[in-house]
Amino acid sequence: MLTRPVILLTLVAFAALFGFQLLLSVVPLYADEAGGGSSGAGLATAAFMLSTVLTQIQMPRILDRYGYRRVLAAGLLFLGVPALFYAYAQTLVPILAVTLVRGVGFGIVTVMFAALIVELSPPHRRGEALGLLGVAITLPTIFCNALGLWLAGGFGYEIVFLLGGLAPLLGLGMIPYIRSAPPAAKEGEESGAGFFTGLGRAPLRRIFLLFAATTMAAGVVLTFLPLAVPGSGVFSAASALLVVGITTTASRWWAGRFGDRRDPRLLLAPGLITCAIGMVCLPLGGVVLLFGAVLFGAGFGLLQNATLILMMGRVSKSEYGLGSTLWNAAFDAGTGIGAFSFGFVISAVGFSWSFFICSAMVASALILVLLDHSSTQD
Repeated sequence: MLTRPVILLTLVAFAALFGFQLLLSVVPLYADEAGGGSSGAGLATAAFMLSTVLTQIQMPRILDRYGYRRVLAAGLLFLGVPALFYAYAQTLVPILAVTLVRGVGFGIVTVMFAALIVELSPPHRRGEALGLLGVAITLPTIFCNALGLWLAGGFGYEIVFLLGGLAPLLGLGMIPYIRSAPPAAKEGEESGAGFFTGLGRAPLRRIFLLFAATTMAAGVVLTFLPLAVPGSGVFSAASALLVVGITTTASRWWAGRFGDRRDPRLLLAPGLITCAIGMVCLPLGGVVLLFGAVLFGAGFGLLQNATLILMMGRVSKSEYGLGSTLWNAAFDAGTGIGAFSFGFVISAVGFSWSFFICSAMVASALILVLLDHSSTQD
C-alpha cells in the first residue's frame, strides 16, 4: 500500500490541510474583530464552504476534462495564494471575498485526495488507505487550530496568514511524481454522472445526509467554541480543539482498519451517539468541556472514515470522483450551513441551548441508519 505515489499524496494532503486548519478558527475570529460580530464569524465559515461546495459540485466533469494532476495543482494554488491577502483585508467584505476564492481551492483538493487515494490503493486495503489519508488530513487538526489561535494572540494575524498561505503551495513540487490512471470510464461502467444525479441515488443520498448532519455540528464547534469558551489555559477552547483533533485522527485511522475487516455501517450509530453526547458537554466548560471534546472527536473520526468507505463502495471505479464529490460536499456544506445558521441561533438563545439543539440534530440522523439498514435487508 505504501507506494511512492501514495506517500507523496499523503504529504500533499498534509501540507494543504495544515494551511487550511491553521486558518479555520482564526478567520472567523478575525471577521468578528473586524466588526462582523458572531454573525460575521459565521458568515466567514459559511462563505468558505459555499464556494467549496459549488466547486465540488462541478468536480466530476472537471476531472473528466482535465485529469487528476492539473486539477490538483490548480486547487493548491487557489487555496494558498489568496490567504496571503488576508492581511490587507481590514473589513468584513474583503475578508469574505478572499475566503470565497480560497474555498474554490479547498473544494478542488478535498475531492482530489479521496478520489486519488482510492485509485492508487489495492481494493482490499482501501479502508486502511483512506485511514492513512485521514491521518494526513486530520493530523493538522491536532495542533493547527490551537496553534493558529495561539499565534494570532501572541504574534498577530499576519504570521498566521503567511503560514496558512505558503503551506499548500509546498505540495506543488510533489504532483509530477503522483502518477495514476486517468479518471476515464472502463468498458461497461457508468460515466459522466454529475453531482445531482449521484444525489438522486438513495444509497448515496442517505450517507450524504447522515454525514452532513454530523458536519453541521463540526461547523458549530470549530466556529463558535472559541467564542463560547474564551480565555486560555487547560480548560479553554484551544485545548478542547486540540483534544478533538487528537481523538478524530486516532479514531479515523482505527475505523479504516475496522472497515476493511467488517461492515463499516456498524460504526454509524455509535459515531452519531458519541458526537451527540459530546456536543452537550462542550459549552459547559471545565473538565466536562474536555470530556465532550474526547467524545465528539472520537465519534467524528468514526463517521468520517465509515461514511467515506461506504460512499466509495457504492459507486463504480469510473465514478470515484463522484463518490469523493458527494462525501466532501456533505462535509463542507454541512460545515458551512452549521456555521451560518447557528450564528443566528446563538444570537437568539445563547451558546448552551444552541449546542443542545445541535446535539439533537445529530442524534436524529440515527433514523437514516435505520433506513439504510432496512433498505439493504430488502
